[in-house]
Amino acid sequence: MFGDLFEEDFSFISNNQCGKGKKSKPRDTEPPAPREFTNLSGIKNQGGTCYLNSLLQTLLFTPEFREALFSLGPEELGTLDDISKPDAKVRIIPLQLQRLFAQLLLLDQQAASTTDLTESFGWNSNEEMRQHDVQELNRILFSALETSLVGTSGHDIINRLYHGIVVNQIVCKECKNVSERQEDFLDLTVAVKGVAGLEEALWNMYVEEEYFENDNLYRCGACDKLVEASKSAKLRKLPPFLTISLLRFNFDFEKCERYKETSCYTFPIQINLRPFCEQTELDDSEYMYELFSVIIHKGGCYGGHYHVYIRDVDELGNWQLQEEESNTVEDKVLRDTENAKEVENPLAVLKGILSEEESKQMPVDQLGQKLLEKKGMSWNKKYRKQYGALRKYLQNHPQVFQFSPDENKVGLKEKYHKLPFKSDSQGQDLQSPPQKNNVQWNLEKTSTTLRDSSAGCHWFDLNDSKVQPIKEKDIEKQFQGKESAYMLFYRKSQLKRPPEARGNPRYQIPEHLLNEMNAANTELQKKRAECDSASHGIDLHLHLSSCYKFHNGALHPSFTWKESIVDLTIDRRRTLGDLRQSVFQMLESWEGDMILSIAKPLPAGLHLYHSLDGDELTLDGIGLADGADIFVWNGKEVGGTKVLTGPDHEPVIVNVLRLAEYNEGGKGQDFTESQHIIPCSTELGALRRALAPSGGIILKNGSGLGKDTKNWEVLPEEDMRETVKSVGLTDGCSILILDSHDQSLVNVSNGNLTAFTYDISWLQVKNFCRTDAEEKQVKITTTIETVMSDIKIKAIQELQLEEELANDSCLRPVSGNGKLLSPVPEDYTVKEAELKMGSLLGLCHGKSPTSTQLFLYFIVGSDQHTGPEMEIVVEETASVRECLNLMLEKSGLSGDNWHLRRLDWCYEAGEALSQENATLKELNVCRGDTLVLTEGKLPPKGFLKIPIWWYKPLNHMEHQENARDQVNGVTCKMEALEVSPAGEYVQTDMGLCYAGSIEITGEASLEDLKIQYVLIWHLLICHVRWP
Repeated sequence: MFGDLFEEDFSFISNNQCGKGKKSKPRDTEPPAPREFTNLSGIKNQGGTCYLNSLLQTLLFTPEFREALFSLGPEELGTLDDISKPDAKVRIIPLQLQRLFAQLLLLDQQAASTTDLTESFGWNSNEEMRQHDVQELNRILFSALETSLVGTSGHDIINRLYHGIVVNQIVCKECKNVSERQEDFLDLTVAVKGVAGLEEALWNMYVEEEYFENDNLYRCGACDKLVEASKSAKLRKLPPFLTISLLRFNFDFEKCERYKETSCYTFPIQINLRPFCEQTELDDSEYMYELFSVIIHKGGCYGGHYHVYIRDVDELGNWQLQEEESNTVEDKVLRDTENAKEVENPLAVLKGILSEEESKQMPVDQLGQKLLEKKGMSWNKKYRKQYGALRKYLQNHPQVFQFSPDENKVGLKEKYHKLPFKSDSQGQDLQSPPQKNNVQWNLEKTSTTLRDSSAGCHWFDLNDSKVQPIKEKDIEKQFQGKESAYMLFYRKSQLKRPPEARGNPRYQIPEHLLNEMNAANTELQKKRAECDSASHGIDLHLHLSSCYKFHNGALHPSFTWKESIVDLTIDRRRTLGDLRQSVFQMLESWEGDMILSIAKPLPAGLHLYHSLDGDELTLDGIGLADGADIFVWNGKEVGGTKVLTGPDHEPVIVNVLRLAEYNEGGKGQDFTESQHIIPCSTELGALRRALAPSGGIILKNGSGLGKDTKNWEVLPEEDMRETVKSVGLTDGCSILILDSHDQSLVNVSNGNLTAFTYDISWLQVKNFCRTDAEEKQVKITTTIETVMSDIKIKAIQELQLEEELANDSCLRPVSGNGKLLSPVPEDYTVKEAELKMGSLLGLCHGKSPTSTQLFLYFIVGSDQHTGPEMEIVVEETASVRECLNLMLEKSGLSGDNWHLRRLDWCYEAGEALSQENATLKELNVCRGDTLVLTEGKLPPKGFLKIPIWWYKPLNHMEHQENARDQVNGVTCKMEALEVSPAGEYVQTDMGLCYAGSIEITGEASLEDLKIQYVLIWHLLICHVRWP
């Protein structure tokens, strides 16, 4: 039933396998909670170990047992560290019990774990999940401890503390010969059924005699014949600690099922055992016992829950109750409610009625009437549901009630008429045992009336992990009901505790366990501090303005996102001023004001909202959430560009569609699509001027690329002063730009698009391979899953071209203005290539790029209209420098005085690709992008390139000093400076000449810049001859 617990023969042998081969149980990520206000530790329930927890707490609060166990040192028990050593003698169970007791006394945690202890028992997970009987466990645990302690000074701990002797005697009435038999016990088992309380049960066991007479005679060994005799039992030796097990569970032979006795069963706080002992001449103090633990079972005979009421003998806990009205906790309310449902015990009531009857017997019907008169309620209404019919109940208690021969009348058996009955405070009848052996049972002394809690008795309810103080009178609630006492533990009143043990949980604990608990408490405090910091810590993403640039209405990292963000973890209970100070410490080079603004990554880029104010406020108080993005800047500009903040200036990504110019044979209209980032504060009029310079109308579609023409709505002329946000354009919305010749598709009366469908199921392929022949085109039926290589082969066949062309040709989409776009990889499907059904493809010479290659356009110079647009295929892993060299080679240029720029949405030279060693993939250069090959070498990172202009003297023969004066006056002529469209400086006829440029770090001062200028001026004076 209990695994290997009672088979753990000599557990100190080195071959002990407890815990070997088992996977360690997962540890909680968070440290255990500290002790609550009672300062006592509970025990975790492993699933069904409440019975074990209750017993362990009882043993812990038995100071004499606890201290006897602690007195056994490592020299006798060994150490847990030596378990794996082959020749070490380690006594696992007592060591684990010592360690558990030390944890319960000293470790600052709400509940201790019994996992190590149960593993030392040899229990598996099934045993931990199964509930067993605590009375049986008590005997088995004591047996296992005795076995483990063989050969040590503690071999007799159990026998010394719990061992008692009962003597059974049979006395022959003829020769007076006494035959006796001794029985050892560690606990006494007493009856509950048909007994009013513990005193009556002990009286029946150790005072009442059984007589052998009539047909039931005893064979006397001395007389050698059957004789009359009397049989009795007495307590010969009383242990220091008396354990009493109550037989709450019985078997109903009529119903053939087990049941639990829930009737009232009283037991005193103090009890005098003199009447039950063989020797009665000693002082009363030798027989007085005090209750200190009550193990309680809640439930039925097939399952339930155990917890324990314990008196804190050494006052280790903090016993403090609130006012009577407010100290009732939830579980006690539930328990009291269940107990209130338990009806009053009818046994004592019936015995009380019958004891008052002078004739000693009365008809059963009259007994029922008497019950009605006394209790104001009939048997059927009050007791029948639980106890059955009245007659049957009387018949089930033959040891108390006796029927007449015709079974019409009932009375008490003779012994119960000798007992005067008294009524307790609950209206239940308590009986006083008779005088026997010249010993008067003092009811006042052994009364079940419990002492008031002010007497200094500190009682606690230890319910697995939960510990709470209770009053001594709360024990009365466990006399009866589904939640009632199951085991009682008494200690001799003579046992006094030393003063130094009072309130001292470290008393008699070995030094090595004290050190272990001190170290464990230190580690617990450290983990709790870390956990507290982690539970209140928030991760913030700091975006530094020096790593960002502002364009297209949004902030974009100058490098990668990872390089532009600094992560910071901070306690949410700290103030905004603390956060600002932490950022200052991280950015030692920061100068000037520091503004912290809430940022949010949007599809269009990073956007700023409100700034954080109130340095005295906590981060939690200002609503700063975990994972928030914070932008660190000066509050005005980023990279010299003013940044508009707030929700009114959010950038949005809008799909801009234009109707295709060519769609021969199509079933509907096709269009081209591009994405644009637009600040939501942009007026529609400005948007139209940028997207449709030649005029036209704009239609919006709030549902994206909807197939239904009803989704398209014309933006009227009067809305051109509205902003993008005010007309409802958000991320993912589409706008359609219609030129004047396309406006026939719009129904002017209702402002809706009249024809716009997507039911085309083919692609057009035009032959661009033969320039000397007529350009033909064919329609190829496709689906969105058709592979581009199949489309190419089918097009070659239908165009009647040479099959060898398949190895040296590619398909390129044709734009609305006839431009050949980037070739499509042949392993792409129509869907992956993002081709719209009905669009036009060109069959061109050249191999298509692979999925790892990029097809790029590039132009030389900043003006795309002055030079041809060229094409190139490069690997996406190529660096910017490698791509630049390939473009220079293809355009016939050379030299190091070149760099690459992107083409922005206004089709002008935009952002420079300054990271020459970065790959095109890292810089998000995509297939079909256009790059600008621009003359001029970029300054190194952190440097500025500044042009130098000199004022040319009009008189060539003037003295150098006069020339120097003229140079100092150059500032008054700077308005004559002219810049060419290509960005190059041009000398004018206003006396200015371009002397070149210098590179200087952005951190340099104006004085440094002046020194560089003067140096160049001296070089010119010395080496340049003026014409």
